Amino acid sequence: FCLMAAPGKVAAFRLPPLPTIGEIIKLFRLKALKQLSQNFLLDLRLTDKIVKQAGELKNAHVCEVGPGPGGITRSILSAGVEQLLLIEKDARFIPGLQMLSEAAPGKVRIVHGDILTYKMEKAFPKHLKKNWEDEPPDIHIIGNLPFSVSTPLIIKWLENVSKRDGPFTYGRTQMTLTFQKEVGERLTANPGSNQRSRLSIMAQHLCTVENCFIIPGQAFVPKPEVDVAVVHFTPLVQPKIQQPFELVEKVVRSVFQFRRKYCFRGIETLFPENGRLKRTEQLMMTANVDPTLRPFQLSMSQFRNLCNAYRKMCDEDPSLFVYNYREELRQKKTTGSTGQPEQTEEENQL
Repeated sequence: FCLMAAPGKVAAFRLPPLPTIGEIIKLFRLKALKQLSQNFLLDLRLTDKIVKQAGELKNAHVCEVGPGPGGITRSILSAGVEQLLLIEKDARFIPGLQMLSEAAPGKVRIVHGDILTYKMEKAFPKHLKKNWEDEPPDIHIIGNLPFSVSTPLIIKWLENVSKRDGPFTYGRTQMTLTFQKEVGERLTANPGSNQRSRLSIMAQHLCTVENCFIIPGQAFVPKPEVDVAVVHFTPLVQPKIQQPFELVEKVVRSVFQFRRKYCFRGIETLFPENGRLKRTEQLMMTANVDPTLRPFQLSMSQFRNLCNAYRKMCDEDPSLFVYNYREELRQKKTTGSTGQPEQTEEENQL
């Protein structure tokens, strides 16, 4: 490895000459697996552009999720990071990543494991921890995620943000991740937009979410059927809805269950059949929300009001929070109670 120093400047890190990503793929006979929804990004100008969205990475600690053949990995190392943690589930990529590790001695740690189960709260040195109210720590998560894992993973990390655990035990750790273009649009959608969804509320109430740029599908090998969005997340100091993650998620999920109907239709599913209408009216009146609005028209403050009002009702009747609408439907079906004709349609929609 080679340190090139300009006169009067700190030596910048440069990777030595290495096989191209295409050559690495041939050398190790790597093939993108369709069942793992893998797509490789070979253009280093694009990988540099993704890494640039993360912000200043000089001397930072970075975790890259699913590095694959290592395109983004090279761009991260070229940005002058202090330490790079690579978490890769697919053992076929490990030899190629070890080659990169040898080219950057002491900078790279490779973990062969699943990011969904990896304990991120022990991933970085303790001295990097910052208070939540401070500027974000010098820690970044970057990843070109397989489509199959991107949504469950961001929901998991949003829950970590809410609880300030996992990668957020260090403070307001920033994330720069790729998603299907449509998912990227949902994450950043404003009230009134057709893309407004459960994901929009869950992400935006906890983070500043920025849709940075779109990568055309043809830039990937193999070419996916969709374009790809690069999205940057910075956790907020104060969430916009100050209620537990599980409660917010339950309310938001219920509201969006029937996204084409009036919002009161989804809110009804928060309550058992006995007393459902009365309680739905009580909730909407307390929250001051027009029951004839569609779910995608509701603002963040309206969702906050709904969550706060629902929390109050749950405090008064703790059995409410554990009530499960789907379970009630299922039991009706098994006991042979047909109920309203609409209910079979509801179950299909759910």
